[in-house]
Amino acid sequence: MRKIILSVLLFLNHQSYSQKIIDTIISQKLKEDREFSVSLPDSYSKNKTNKYPVLFLLDGDYLLDPFQGAINYGAYWDDFPEVIIVAISQNKKDERYSDCTFNTETGLPEGKGKNFFEFIGQELLPFIEKSYRIAPFRIIAGHDVTAGFLNFYLYKDKPIFNAYISLSPELPTQMEEIIPQRLLVLNQPIFYYHAIAGGDIKLNKERVIQLDSVLATIKKPNLNYLFDNFKGASHYSLVLQAIPNALYHIFGIYQPITVTEYNEKIAILPSGQVDYLNKKYETIEKLLALKTRIRFNDFKAIESAIIKNKVYDEFRELSNLAEKQYPKSMLANYELALMYEYTGEFLKARKYYQAAYEREEIGNLTQNMMYDKMEEMKNAKTPAQTETAPITPIPDQKP
Repeated sequence: MRKIILSVLLFLNHQSYSQKIIDTIISQKLKEDREFSVSLPDSYSKNKTNKYPVLFLLDGDYLLDPFQGAINYGAYWDDFPEVIIVAISQNKKDERYSDCTFNTETGLPEGKGKNFFEFIGQELLPFIEKSYRIAPFRIIAGHDVTAGFLNFYLYKDKPIFNAYISLSPELPTQMEEIIPQRLLVLNQPIFYYHAIAGGDIKLNKERVIQLDSVLATIKKPNLNYLFDNFKGASHYSLVLQAIPNALYHIFGIYQPITVTEYNEKIAILPSGQVDYLNKKYETIEKLLALKTRIRFNDFKAIESAIIKNKVYDEFRELSNLAEKQYPKSMLANYELALMYEYTGEFLKARKYYQAAYEREEIGNLTQNMMYDKMEEMKNAKTPAQTETAPITPIPDQKP
């Protein structure tokens, strides 16, 4: 079924390790060998139990590098999860066009297009899932003719992809009418991003704009939709502008709490800040199929909001959450100490600062800090009158 034709290529990126594997699969559907590459995340060889979302790239010969660069950058700052990228080679003469063959009357894949459609879903995807640690969140992306073709996966009752990145698509027959119909009836969460450029072919632009005019009216909680029209871009320069937008659209929920999110969604809550934090990470797991430990900086953002709104009882719930997420660290006892400090129970606050002192340091919580707080509580005589400075909920450097 499969044969390796080139050895594993290793390269350094940001002083870290990653792998690019070039491979071929003997396709029964296509009756030919098809080359593809797999780019593994930097942590793949270190974290043996981690599972990763997978991105399938049509036109992988020239889309791999820009997607890889954007994903590496986002993952470096923890804005994106690390992703396994499968780039399908289509560099033979006219191969990308023959792969995307469709019937001009029915608008459905036919001939090699039908075989290529089935090759991805029935041969390549199962092979990747068997060979690598894949999380059940799949993305597909393409450019012009392949961008139109990838939408055929939405025609299935249960689409195999969760997210679609369609860059300057050439839409097959009636697709601007069929896509909205499909997105209306699909029940699973779908991320859909498409973009055009000012320099695109006029007919293609008109059809995509028509598609957007309908999709923009669909209001469904399980449809995450975004359209970009890059006025000053060409058909080709659009790619470099659209890729970051598409990835931030798909992985926006994954980001740490930003200043904007803090100010507009958290700080304004009269209560329920800890509920907000729990729901944020539950949504990450539900939409992206990723179980992620709550970031320390997100704890600090919620802590700041609790202090700002004087809802000090929420520190107890935050402490319970910290005990589950970071059981060996100071964090849980520190949150309880804050609750007692801000409610004027300084003896209890000192007790929990001392308990925190005896645990592992985390983030900016250190033994020196806990010792200083213990001394402060020893001498405190009135409830804390001044609030601590709000904590910026974005790390200034990579954690």
